[in-house]
Parts: sequence; C-alpha cells; structure tokens
Amino acid sequence: MSDLNLLKQVLEATRNEWDRPGTRPAVRKNFAAVLDCGTAALGWELYASDSEERRCYHRCKSRFCSSCGYRATLLWLEQQEAALPDIPYTSIVFTMPRELWSIFRRNRHLLHDLPALGAEVIQQWIRIKHGVRVLVIVVPHTFGGDLKFNCHLHILMSAGGLDESSGRWIPRLRLEKDALMRNWRRAVMDHLGRALKADVLKSDLGLEEVGRLLSIVQARHPRWIIFLDRIASKAHFLRYAARYVRRPPIATWRLLKVTSNEVDFLAKDTRAGVMVQTRCRFPDFVRLLAAHVPDLYRHAIRYFGLLAPRAKGNNWAGLFIALGQEMREFPPRLSWRDSLVRYFGVDPLIDSRGHEMRWVRRERPVKVM
Repeated sequence: MSDLNLLKQVLEATRNEWDRPGTRPAVRKNFAAVLDCGTAALGWELYASDSEERRCYHRCKSRFCSSCGYRATLLWLEQQEAALPDIPYTSIVFTMPRELWSIFRRNRHLLHDLPALGAEVIQQWIRIKHGVRVLVIVVPHTFGGDLKFNCHLHILMSAGGLDESSGRWIPRLRLEKDALMRNWRRAVMDHLGRALKADVLKSDLGLEEVGRLLSIVQARHPRWIIFLDRIASKAHFLRYAARYVRRPPIATWRLLKVTSNEVDFLAKDTRAGVMVQTRCRFPDFVRLLAAHVPDLYRHAIRYFGLLAPRAKGNNWAGLFIALGQEMREFPPRLSWRDSLVRYFGVDPLIDSRGHEMRWVRRERPVKVM
C-alpha cells in the first residue's frame, strides 16, 4: 500500500472530525480533494487503442496533495529558474518567540500579513542604508519537523540592488543582522499592538491578558533569532522552498503505519538533528495537519521589490540590461501527458503493448458512497 494511501486512510477515518460546518473552509476543501484525487469522484477521460481501454482519472490539483503538489513543484522550479537573473542571493529567515505562535494560529488574517511585514522590513532598511531596490521572494512557513505550528518566514533577497536613478547595479550590499532583527521585532509587535487596539485580535484570553502577554514577550525576548546566509545561486533556495510551497507539511515517506485509530510517523527532533518515530491519535494528527492548510485564495509565495508584479512589468527589461544579461524565454507549460513523461518517465497514453491510445470521451464525476 502506498504512503499516499496511508494519508487517505487517516483522512477518511477522521472525516467526522473535519468534514463539518465548524471547520475552516480551506481544510474541508483540501482534505476532500485529497480523498477524491485520482478517483471516479472527479470524473475521467477514456482513452483506447485497438486492444484495450484506459481510464485516466482527473486530479485534484490541491497544494495539499502529495501527487499533484509534486508535479506543480517541478513546473514552478523550471519557471523560477528561467525568470530570475543569475546573480548572488542572500537567504534570510525571520522567526519569532514561541509565545506568539498561538496568536497567529488563531488569527490567520494577521498571519497573512507577515510576508508583507518581513519584506517591508528588508526593503525599508535597504532603501535607507543603500538607496537601492532589491529582488525579494517570501515563503511563509508554519510548521517544523514535528508538525507543530511554528510561523516564520523564508526569504530570498538579491545580494545586490538596482540604483534606479543611475540604472546601475550595485553588486554587493552589506546587511546588519542586529538592525534587521530589531526592525522585524518592532514590526511584528507593533502589528499585534494595532490589532489589539482595533479589537481584531481573537484570543481565549481577555484584552488585558493579551496586552500583558505582549509586554512579557517584549521583556523576555529582547533578541529574536534570524538567520542570514549569502548563497551563490538561486537554485539552492528554490529547491528548499519548493519542498514546502505546493506540498503537504509531511512528506509521504515519513508516514510509517496506520492502525485502527493511530498513525506512526517520523518527526524531526531539531535539537538532536535526528528523526524520531512518533505515534499520534487520528484526531490529534488531523488537527496538526489542518493548522497548516493555507486559506483559500492565499498565495504560498509572495514577490516584492523588483519582483513585485507591477514593478516587474515596468523595470524587468531594464534590470537585465543593468546586469548585462539576456532575459530568458519563459518555459512553455507542459501538458499533462508531457509532464508525466518528463518528470516520471511514464507515458499514460501508451498501452501495455506499446501502442498509442486515442481519446474517446470524457466521463462525468461519479458520486462515491
């Protein structure tokens, strides 16, 4: 039995836990999509050769589906490799104290603001210190190796910047880790303070208790952990980010066994740097997964600075001129058949005798009882 079927087993067994009105719409939609993926519930295309017929079931295309997400990830990687210029980059990670994680988990409208906050912290400091604009990609991340909710940002920033007044590219920008940390801390705490004052911050605690909690965080954590790592190539960051942006929070190989009411999986002990076998009851495991399902119509990757959609349209050609590089053509999007051949080495339209199959008809979804 495949690992993907193990996940389906858990979701099917816990359907009463998540498929109900009180559950976030994104969770219900994505979990149901994973169960329906590759089944008659989504319909299928019928292909035939002279000797046999084959049903090719429609896929769910959910970011939470391991199968669909892997194909989408490979397509995204090719597009980003072609679009981004070949220059040195800097990888930045913005974290926050664990006392704030539950606040952002409960207040997803505030969680959605974190990428813009992080990007603005970087861009504002760069503008003041160097007077240039940079390329920024932000990947919001909500989970660690143990699946617990842990919100932080993974950011790719160009190591150089564009002086728009002269059209000159400045190849190296010096970053000050402490200054960025202080600005990030201030931005997050101010954001929460404004939300509290506007009464848009939900909590099981009262307003006064939340205010005291924020004051305690300020006092106990004068220094937040951030990471800076200058990298020579965009490929390293893109490969790392791609593992998370279009795939579920747990890799399928980490699912070990499903019993009648429990699931065994491998969790990462970050302190020891080892994988630990963990057993979790179905409802608890599903709650862990559900916290990391992105809300509907929210982007898993955000682009800022010279990569912002509006700025990219106006200045993209000028950027490549300043860098002395040629813009690469955007790779054409592969068809379903071509992508399976390229990425998985399987041609779904060749029958068991090696003959080409032809399309016959499309069948409507069949409700699964």
